[in-house]
Amino acid sequence: MTETTASLRWLTLFSICVATFLMPLSLSSVNVALPAIASDLQADAVLVSWVPTMNLLGAIALQLPSGRIADILGHKRIFLVGVLLYALSSLLVVVIDDIRPLLVVRLLQGISSAMVFGPAMAIISKVFTGSSRGMALGITSSSVYLGLTCGPLIGGWLTELWGWRSVFLAPLPLTVITMVMVGFFVQESTRNAEERLDWVGSILFTLATSALFIGISEMPNLTGTLLASTGIALIIVFIYQQERSTWPLIRLRRLVANRVFFRSIQSSFLMYSANYPLQFMLSLYLQYIQALTPLEAGQLMLLQALVMVVVAPLAGRLSDRVDPRIPATTGCILFGGGFVSLSLVHADSSLVWVGSSLVVMGLGFGLFSSPNNNAALSSVPPERLGIGSSVLNISRSLGNMMGMTVVVFLFNLLIGNAQIAPDQFPALMQALQISFLICAGYAVVAAYTSWSRGKISR
Repeated sequence: MTETTASLRWLTLFSICVATFLMPLSLSSVNVALPAIASDLQADAVLVSWVPTMNLLGAIALQLPSGRIADILGHKRIFLVGVLLYALSSLLVVVIDDIRPLLVVRLLQGISSAMVFGPAMAIISKVFTGSSRGMALGITSSSVYLGLTCGPLIGGWLTELWGWRSVFLAPLPLTVITMVMVGFFVQESTRNAEERLDWVGSILFTLATSALFIGISEMPNLTGTLLASTGIALIIVFIYQQERSTWPLIRLRRLVANRVFFRSIQSSFLMYSANYPLQFMLSLYLQYIQALTPLEAGQLMLLQALVMVVVAPLAGRLSDRVDPRIPATTGCILFGGGFVSLSLVHADSSLVWVGSSLVVMGLGFGLFSSPNNNAALSSVPPERLGIGSSVLNISRSLGNMMGMTVVVFLFNLLIGNAQIAPDQFPALMQALQISFLICAGYAVVAAYTSWSRGKISR
């Protein structure tokens, strides 16, 4: 490899990392601003919980179609469109005076993230191969965690100084930098112009995931039950249709046959089901129960992500040398233990206890993420890396969706449409403790699927 080619590889990685830093930065910043949003827009607990949830809905419903479109039209092109959509949707907050239009903004931002993360993984996987892939994926993961690290702190600071709208507007200069860098340094992938998008499958997938997502969050109401049942039925139809499509979004039979890849996807789904609701729940616990300011809450919440920033590249490098399931499974166990610890907190719990739990969880998730991604993509043939990275992102998005949906369901069941006030604190605490235990269960099952994938041949 020439010096120029090597330099281009690292410039490509850096350009992608700027974008993968931006999305989680926005996500975690908004989570800290939720109480301020609820107060300013007079929103109840359920509507507030939909602020992060709508982001997930957009991401998961469009993940497969956008990934397939990127394979056809080019990963760089779709990546840039996604960043532009994110910037334009963020600008809309200047005219918002109700929670419902804000939910539309979050939906658009979720769609934009689907257009960014799928192509990003494909680009990195094609540029870095062999013994360097784990390290590159670890650095990419660190950029995500760095965004999560900075988000609570920056979000809390912005919310206190300029209000919650500034949380949406402040990252916009970074989107411009991202588009310029990707435009200059990232090479476009080869277009597969002879292939076609499966429109029927795309519509089925979007409708199925949306119905299931919204239905579960509205259960046990009759409407929610009907929507969830419809979603399950549409998923079955989608699976049947994909096996007969000329240009399928995904061949599920081939996916299941690849044991290493399939188990890696299962582990990813379970771990992200546990991880995604964490900041939402901690934001409410620290600001409502512990009476911390947004800035104070953000400072404490950054502990987990800060540890992940340090551990993820090291774990990725380690997975280039040893069987990836060893660090990944160890990470699952540590992560679950952290949730068990958090399930024991109450109104008078020490913040040192909470912070220590977050450090353990940061270590666990940092050990899991990069090795799991490395294991999954190492088991995929080079010509199928684009599809493999898209499916891996779908597993994360589905996990995020399921984790947050369960939390929304618990809020619906235990708190309802009431605004969060002191008389609702016992119900809030109960919902949080149950959620922490459920998330611990996800991590335990993830440890099993991670280990049972088997040893990876190199």
